[in-house]
Amino acid sequence: MKFAKEIRVGNIIMVDGKPMIVLRSDVNGSSRTGFTYKWKMKNLLTNSPQESVFRGDDKFDVVVLDKKPVTYSYFADPLFVFMDEEYNQYEIEGENMGDAIGYLKDGMQCEAVFYDGKAISVEMPTTIVRKVAYSEPAVKGNTSGNVLKEAKIENAIEANQITVMVPLFVSQDDDIEIDTRTNEYKKVVRG
Repeated sequence: MKFAKEIRVGNIIMVDGKPMIVLRSDVNGSSRTGFTYKWKMKNLLTNSPQESVFRGDDKFDVVVLDKKPVTYSYFADPLFVFMDEEYNQYEIEGENMGDAIGYLKDGMQCEAVFYDGKAISVEMPTTIVRKVAYSEPAVKGNTSGNVLKEAKIENAIEANQITVMVPLFVSQDDDIEIDTRTNEYKKVVRG
């Protein structure tokens, strides 16, 4: 058990019997009147957001989730199916996949996150390399400053294709490195 004042953003806690991840924490009050903690949280089982206010001396169970390396196998609408090294299959609902859907490719390695023995989501590697599936050519004369353009990146399901802002020199079919935490372009990967 931890006090609310000890909980940090990213911690997973039990609230009313539900596993919630703390996405944002705002602190109000003073040492004289006592502190309150307003948390923006997300239910890990349903993906539904919630905001609540707690006193600093409220106590919570902190949950440590199990993770296991898995490989993306296929999409069986609405479930994404992953397989571990022992050929065990895990199905994860699309609504729990978050931004990971935009990066999935057949045979991709990632980590399945488990709660109470059930796979509830996946975590992508921090950086990945993907091919630019489509990007407009650079506009002549639009080269001063830090000008960016949109680029759609390849993935397993075209309907879930995401867009990344890239510099003008990036072209269609270039391989680019992307930070999956921020969806930001990092660099072009050659060779």
